[in-house]
Amino acid sequence: MSLLDGKVAVVTGAGRGIGREEALLLAAKGATVIVNDVGASLAGDSNEGQPAQVVVEEIQAAGGRAATNYDDVSSWTGAQNLVNQAVEDFGQLDIVVNNAGILRDRMSFNMQESDWDDVVRVHLKGHFAMSHFAGVYWRSESKAGRGRPGRIINTASEAGLYGNVGQANYAAAKAGIASLTWVLARELERFGVTVNAIAPRARTRMTESAFGAIEAEDDAFDPWEPGHIAPAVAWLASDGAKDVTGQIFVVFGSTVELVEPFKVVSALDAGARRWEPEELVQRAPELFGDRLSGLPKFDVGL
Repeated sequence: MSLLDGKVAVVTGAGRGIGREEALLLAAKGATVIVNDVGASLAGDSNEGQPAQVVVEEIQAAGGRAATNYDDVSSWTGAQNLVNQAVEDFGQLDIVVNNAGILRDRMSFNMQESDWDDVVRVHLKGHFAMSHFAGVYWRSESKAGRGRPGRIINTASEAGLYGNVGQANYAAAKAGIASLTWVLARELERFGVTVNAIAPRARTRMTESAFGAIEAEDDAFDPWEPGHIAPAVAWLASDGAKDVTGQIFVVFGSTVELVEPFKVVSALDAGARRWEPEELVQRAPELFGDRLSGLPKFDVGL
């Protein structure tokens, strides 16, 4: 018996790159997969065919079950249609992999309003809209006594965890997805639903746009191959991860890193009174200790 036999999964933005690899592996592990992709360009402003159909044909050729969906999941109607398709066509929904996204990289002082709005809409609203309608379904099933374990796997980014120059819109949306993951995990736990996020590092259209072409480092093992991301997603989608929720993982090559949420690292206490700003000027060195008081530096682990 395969890891995901009997499960029905939806993968958004699954026509190319990481989403494609996720859809292929979920299907190979036994899930019926609805492959969602609008076929847009990286910037989200033109149609580039129907890559979702190509992925579905690959799954079917390998003996799996799959269907296409071309809805825009950043719209309320599109997300609802996708959830409804899973339930109406296959009788259930077990797994949602939120992966769809676009890029409009600009320095903050050059960014246009539409650059901000479109990126936040596709990434952050797209994640929320899908999670909203999936949550409505799982809550309804639970209240009707037909509760089944649900899985949401979100796609964050190290740009959202640490910040990246020229990506204010993208980083803000991805940071929002990290926080959204924690909220959804708390809210949906009572219905048997786990919610986690991955921050993938892989060679995709997005990384090529942001950083240029990334060449293979080793003929034997290429850590930037997008297929390396999918196993962590399949694990989180499985019953084997039923106790894992509210977590964020950086996934790269052969590594899976667990990321801690924000935490307090030092504190000053004025006692039972408020601070005077002049006191904070004097005592700030105590707050920072051996830490930088300027731009933070992050250890990304690799």
